[in-house]
Amino acid sequence: MNQRLTNPLRSSLQLGTLLIGLLGGSQFATAADSRSADNSAIAVFAGGCFWCTESDFDKVDGVISTTSGYIGGQLKDPTYEAVSSGQSGHIEAVQVRFDPTKTSYNKLLEAYWPSIDPLNAEGQFCDTGSQYRSAIFYNSPEQQQLAQASKATLAASGRLPAPIATQILPATTFYPAEDYHQDYHSKNPLRYNYYRRGCGRDARLEVLWGTPAH
Repeated sequence: MNQRLTNPLRSSLQLGTLLIGLLGGSQFATAADSRSADNSAIAVFAGGCFWCTESDFDKVDGVISTTSGYIGGQLKDPTYEAVSSGQSGHIEAVQVRFDPTKTSYNKLLEAYWPSIDPLNAEGQFCDTGSQYRSAIFYNSPEQQQLAQASKATLAASGRLPAPIATQILPATTFYPAEDYHQDYHSKNPLRYNYYRRGCGRDARLEVLWGTPAH
């Protein structure tokens, strides 16, 4: 798959935010178990630009918090520049912490599918490259089974006009992205909305699903 630097529209928006952001990203969280110490549960989804995926999951009832980050690559402590170049092997993703007494993993899967283009194997919307592809990262055998069943059900429904390209992969180390990427949609709403519209995300979601997730 051809790799390239991140979408120029997104890069121009990030430049201004970077000046006030905190660089680094050396902290990381392992995803060996889907339960946290406070009895909340963890799920990880990749849907292209993590600004957008984070925003979409923040609207789901029962979600406690979302964290933008990187997963699936071979480089330790990756930076945004390394990931966006496509050379680190990571995928932009969002770690979703949720309350199992208020929602379920199946509910998160139901919210995930209409927020992405599951037919695109080359990235998502205007962002092209393996670092932007859609994927579900499971933290347990139960999550794996539920994700596979959800994908199979969607494929068998005839709802989509082509095969589903979204991957279902075992979770590896999840590295939170730099601070300036976290909650980007709420910290920089004008820039975020400009990027989302310019990337054609909601227009494509409306074609696929009938109504945009945003």
